[in-house]
Amino acid sequence: MSDFINEFWNWYVIVIVIGSVLFCALLLWAQSLHRPPPGEVQSTGHVWDETLQEYNNPLPRWWMWLFYITVVFGLVYFALYPGLGNFKGALGWTSVGQYEKEVAKAEAQTKPLFDKYLKMDVATVAADREAIEMGKHLYLTYCIQCHGSDARGARGFPNLTDKDWLWGGEPERIKETIAAGRFGVMPSHAHLGDETIRDLASYVRSLSGLPVDAARVAKGQQAFMESGCIACHGPDAKGNQMLGAPNLTDKVWLHGGTEAKVIETITLGRNNQMPAWQEFLGEGKVHLLTAYVYSLSNTPESK
Repeated sequence: MSDFINEFWNWYVIVIVIGSVLFCALLLWAQSLHRPPPGEVQSTGHVWDETLQEYNNPLPRWWMWLFYITVVFGLVYFALYPGLGNFKGALGWTSVGQYEKEVAKAEAQTKPLFDKYLKMDVATVAADREAIEMGKHLYLTYCIQCHGSDARGARGFPNLTDKDWLWGGEPERIKETIAAGRFGVMPSHAHLGDETIRDLASYVRSLSGLPVDAARVAKGQQAFMESGCIACHGPDAKGNQMLGAPNLTDKVWLHGGTEAKVIETITLGRNNQMPAWQEFLGEGKVHLLTAYVYSLSNTPESK
């Protein structure tokens, strides 16, 4: 990679850019020297349809001067803005600098509003129509890719509109999830063998009231207690929100509740990651997003 950032490539770019601009200027100058004698018409020798000829007339002067202006504009631009290798331009402009300037300007305008809501608890913010509308816009910008525009999620991405929470649905837990992100792991249990895994799948599905083989359920329950499942999901299979281990006794299936899908989950395991947004969005936006997500499953009296 260092071969492409040494001084040679800097001058390589400069020579090509300046050379191209000067070549255009030279070409224009050379073309402007060509002036046929008055009254004489020169032809390029190209003829179509017997009488249609291509004349060798110069461009109109006003058109030539437009091209000269573009050459001058290009030279002035390269003197003021970056475009010549490592030269940063007399104005020192950068796209990053402009972005940061625009962000700082926008944040200066919105900071008082964010600070206003930061002083309020999440439940109170969730009852404010203006705050929720702002939170919704944030959600539609950053969250719909995984959780969908209706926040009902998809396979592998949690539904945010119900009261089933992997990591807890209290305001502080939701805020912690958005700010710091989450990383949930379901280890592979392929070592248990196909039959035991099928028994386990039958037992897990029975906890949600799905029709299963009773004989397999009994063996699956024993395997559930002995194979380490209770370490995460608990002996009652109601999960552990401190670990992000789901409740297996409800009817919510993050990766699908068919026998094939449950067997796949037990056999291969699962890895889910929720990215952290604190550094990117800042505390004020995270607070509003928290209130919006909280409002999806809690309907306070809006004002």
